[in-house]
Amino acid sequence: MARILIVDDSPTEMYKLTGMLEKHGHEVLKAENGADGVALARQEKPDAVLMDIVMPGLNGFQATRQLNKEPETAHIKVIMITTKDQETDRIWGTRQGAKDYLTKPVDEETLIRTLNAVLAG
Repeated sequence: MARILIVDDSPTEMYKLTGMLEKHGHEVLKAENGADGVALARQEKPDAVLMDIVMPGLNGFQATRQLNKEPETAHIKVIMITTKDQETDRIWGTRQGAKDYLTKPVDEETLIRTLNAVLAG
């Protein structure tokens, strides 16, 4: 299956998302903040990134913009998964290059369906 990078500063969210992805056969990479997420994406070239927005230092919007600007990571699909559920946040996330936007708590069926759709292009 796919290699998925989770970028989230919440250990609880990291645990829940990892469990859902591994149950469906995906390989999971993890980063606890935006800067580490960008660095790991550059190094490992995952198929997709599940990106939180509210994190210390480099936030999810900034990290997504960096990934989409750089030629070596621009192909990586980013799905934002966040508690921010305002329409302006969704629009801003899309403008930074996110392929989809889910709000927490995300259920397993929605996550896997969205991930499959994004990976399929």
